Amino acid sequence: MTETNLYIVRHGKTMFNSLTRVQGWCDTPLTKSGRQGIHYVGLGLQDTNFVEAYSSDSGRAIETMRILLGEHPTGKEIPYHVDPRIREWCFGSLEGAYDAEMWGVIPRVLNFKTEDDMFATDVTFQEIADAVYNADTANWAETYEKLRSRVWEGFEDIAQRREKDGGGNVLIVSHGLTIAFLLNLIDSDQPVRANLLNGSINQLNYKEGKFTIKAINDISYMERGKMISDQRLA
Repeated sequence: MTETNLYIVRHGKTMFNSLTRVQGWCDTPLTKSGRQGIHYVGLGLQDTNFVEAYSSDSGRAIETMRILLGEHPTGKEIPYHVDPRIREWCFGSLEGAYDAEMWGVIPRVLNFKTEDDMFATDVTFQEIADAVYNADTANWAETYEKLRSRVWEGFEDIAQRREKDGGGNVLIVSHGLTIAFLLNLIDSDQPVRANLLNGSINQLNYKEGKFTIKAINDISYMERGKMISDQRLA
């Protein structure tokens, strides 16, 4: 049986990413530079054989996947599925606010003076999720238990089905905090991070019910794709 590997890409840079606004379940399109970066990632992945592709149901993830598949030599033949379980966290009434506003509110809910003070401690994703839930005046945010269940089940189902069907490489587009959360669920020693780069790849191996982390925040595929693009233009 072929190994089962997940190549999980953070979507390309969007308008709200550029404006440093909170973007969970709300959505904005990729910017020109965001699209270009994902074109590079696609070129960098063109020698990797994928048997399936998945993205969240957010427009920015779907747009990213279409670019990636468009650059892949067999992209038109790769089965592509949309799974809402791997979308970003919902930040409720904090959606659309400036990042500095959200990361000003959450530390105060947890009795920290600043974001830096909070991240200097061993703050957990559960504490952050609870803080978002408590700060959300619209009552849209998910509880930690619901969030954990959907994210874990979404990625595990993808991996389990692929392993059952003979393994292979799966291309996935998801979101920064969701990917970081998944890494922490796999390995509790992984830090609570909100700094995964747009277009970065996080590679997981799945075998007999267990994930192993192979790469985090890897931008080498983007760099390789840029080199290929530059060579074509030379």
